[in-house]
Amino acid sequence: MAKFGKRTRAAREAFAGKEDISVEEAVKLIKSNSNVKFDETVEIAMNLGVDPRHADQMVRGVVGLPNGTGKTVRVAVFARGPKADEATAAGADIVGAEDLMETIQSGKIEFDRCIATPDMMPIVGRLGKILGPRNLMPNPKVGTVTMDVKEAVEAAKGGQVQFKAEKAGVVHAGVGKVSFDEAKLVENIKAFVSAVSKAKPAGAKGTYMKRIALSSTMGPGVTVDVATASAE
Repeated sequence: MAKFGKRTRAAREAFAGKEDISVEEAVKLIKSNSNVKFDETVEIAMNLGVDPRHADQMVRGVVGLPNGTGKTVRVAVFARGPKADEATAAGADIVGAEDLMETIQSGKIEFDRCIATPDMMPIVGRLGKILGPRNLMPNPKVGTVTMDVKEAVEAAKGGQVQFKAEKAGVVHAGVGKVSFDEAKLVENIKAFVSAVSKAKPAGAKGTYMKRIALSSTMGPGVTVDVATASAE
């Protein structure tokens, strides 16, 4: 524990006084201060000037990170017949209908993304109280309710990231691994920020992007300059 405490203190000292720096500098700082024994995820948290309790201020979307997430994504698909076969062929980890619903109702949730064909939504709808709070509910707005099962599965497996503003107007996501090259992490971060920027709702008032912070799984956070964080 003492060794871990020493590492944490050293990281915090390295981050001290670093505020509103460039994405490139933040990535360099995070990579150089990652000293744990596993490949940490680089995480982004964006404070937005929205109140998601109002429908016209909800921020939600999806973005394909150019360099993937570095994470193995487990995909479940609700489908029958040829579409079930299509999902399996595309690499889905779990495919089913009523049987999959019963598995989820029993508390067994062994997937990170859930996709459904439109005809399956009456079944999936029964799982709203389970999947909704985990942000796993299929939704046509982010391409997870679709007849193009193959594309949806491949996108999920290939580095597609969903985002949704939480109660306090915060959007957060993993945008890569510490082991990624600096340039690839920067590219992913800017692509994510651009996607959130484009998802600005009509009801947003005042400053939309208030604060952006980056961190690794176990490390301290650092704020980055909002004006230069977009890929545009």
